[in-house]
Amino acid sequence: MKFKSWKDLPEGAIIKNVPTSIYFKTGDWKSKVPKFDSNKCTNCLLCWLYCPDSVIKVSDGKILNFDLDFCKGCGICSRVCPQGAIEMEDIK
Repeated sequence: MKFKSWKDLPEGAIIKNVPTSIYFKTGDWKSKVPKFDSNKCTNCLLCWLYCPDSVIKVSDGKILNFDLDFCKGCGICSRVCPQGAIEMEDIK
């Protein structure tokens, strides 16, 4: 009997070509949005670390912006910011 390696086995439990949240914008129902003050920010990135939806975009260790298409307005970023650089404000 010839044994197969894992590479020879058929794929199982893999769903291919299914739309994900990248294509399904989930931030439409929020009532608050983060307001970011770059002058107060020290780029500790705690907000980025704790954001459950990965909406805080960072490059070279610095916050660039917030992707509001996916932000649900939970305010976790605001609560973990030690500098008070993020405040949640009502959508106007």
